[in-house]
Amino acid sequence: MSHWTPAAMPDLTGKTVLVTGANSGIGFETAALLAARKARLLITCRGAEKARRTIARLQQRVPGAEITAVDMDLADLASVRRAAQQVLDCCQQLDVLVNNAGVMGLPLQRNAAGHEMLFAVNHLGHFAFTGLLMPLLNAAVAPRVVTVSSLAARKGSLPMDDLNWRQGGYSKMAAYGRAKLANLCFAMELQRRFDAAGASAISVAAHPGYAATNVAFAGDAPHSLTRRLWMAIARLGNRLLAQPAARGAWPSVYAASAEDVRNGDYYGPAGPFEFRGPPVRVKPTATALDLEVGRQLWQRSEELSEVRFL
Repeated sequence: MSHWTPAAMPDLTGKTVLVTGANSGIGFETAALLAARKARLLITCRGAEKARRTIARLQQRVPGAEITAVDMDLADLASVRRAAQQVLDCCQQLDVLVNNAGVMGLPLQRNAAGHEMLFAVNHLGHFAFTGLLMPLLNAAVAPRVVTVSSLAARKGSLPMDDLNWRQGGYSKMAAYGRAKLANLCFAMELQRRFDAAGASAISVAAHPGYAATNVAFAGDAPHSLTRRLWMAIARLGNRLLAQPAARGAWPSVYAASAEDVRNGDYYGPAGPFEFRGPPVRVKPTATALDLEVGRQLWQRSEELSEVRFL
């Protein structure tokens, strides 16, 4: 596996795969690689124009690819419900769901429900979307849910009484670490619940290492000096240390397609510090393996999203 490249991907003819946040970066590269192996591809984007441009770029990369766009704003749980219903209406089954979309580096913002924006987009929206799509996942023979985390999860914390930053000072990096740790804990808890239910579905996680993407630049145009400085540092890091977004997509693609993937696996780059390189199994954080943390996060996520499953 340490020498894996996308050339080793299996034929995905007949498989239906959905990738959230496929309009740029790792999501786009993940979608393109899966489409190149003949998967029927669904992508989520915010807005019809962004979806149209993304489909055009994907079909330029993969001529003849079968692609359907779904309009979804992960920060808006009503939008998540509408998007899930659109997918339920157009598909008979869902073989692979890649929970990829995410944002980072935002000042403290809240969605309409009052949830802190990074936690809402990166975790809660995906939690709800996965739950709402369970009928289609259950209809597939060997479905997979791939949730994309980050190296930042290692520095994250999950205070169950303050997941939405109502207490204490807010930190952009700490908020991102919290959201990505929630992604990883969700993937591991979903695996445990699939196992307990005797389901054929598997839940796995992946992280891209240090990949040059525009996730740090997502959101509104920067107005503050702090925001401009943050973006300058992120661009410098991308230039000096990061691997290309295409390589950053490899762990996600491996998790979504490789035949030896097992329930509860976690994939990241093989190189030093898991920054770059081909995908290998890596070790989740101790927090992600904590049964009580997983149970509590699941319960709080159900309460905050008003979606219950498994």
